[in-house]
Amino acid sequence: MALRERLIAEREDAVHRLSVGARAAADELYAMVLRGLPARGYEIGPRGMIRRPDGVEVRADPAQPLLTLGRLVAEDLCLMQEVPEGSEGAGEHLLGGAILCFPAGWTLAQKFGRPMMRIHKPVAKYTEDIGKRVQRLLDGIRPGIGMLRGTAHHSNAPLHNPRTEEIGRVPEGDLPFIRVERQCLFRLPESGAVVFSIHTSIILPEDLTAEQKAVLEEFPIREAA
Repeated sequence: MALRERLIAEREDAVHRLSVGARAAADELYAMVLRGLPARGYEIGPRGMIRRPDGVEVRADPAQPLLTLGRLVAEDLCLMQEVPEGSEGAGEHLLGGAILCFPAGWTLAQKFGRPMMRIHKPVAKYTEDIGKRVQRLLDGIRPGIGMLRGTAHHSNAPLHNPRTEEIGRVPEGDLPFIRVERQCLFRLPESGAVVFSIHTSIILPEDLTAEQKAVLEEFPIREAA
């Protein structure tokens, strides 16, 4: 959380984007998250101050919904919206806004405002067929019923790992860490936008529990990133 604070304060242009068309979705997400904070150990104080479970106080600022949420929760939050008919990528979803402090080898500047196929252009495995499957998944998400998936790969990168498409994502040298992402997808009932949340952890293999090690032995990590 301290790193998120520094990135938002010092590198806001790198970690935050919000289009005019996604503002209503950002406001809706802001209100939804704030309603859920008390049940998760947050204290709502006077004059808009919110105390996080780690004791740090954050001023709630509805004028800056995603920046405020980025300081309150550990998850990165991306707003995916349907591309209007007649526009490039019609029938897909585009990235309309995000607070993204911990990108895993990509930059918000290059992905913001882009439809899904263009976002994943550098990913060889993201074929047109995969893109259609992902789009059907996004179209099928209903309010009140979220989806959860997880990823894990070997890494030598820090939490904040922006890399341009030109540089690529292939790591070099030793890969001492395991980078784990807990990803959730859910639809906002009023705006209809799909929220893609990402909670990122970097773990040393020796710090895994016995249960986690057993899972990795059953489902070994095959790709490095």
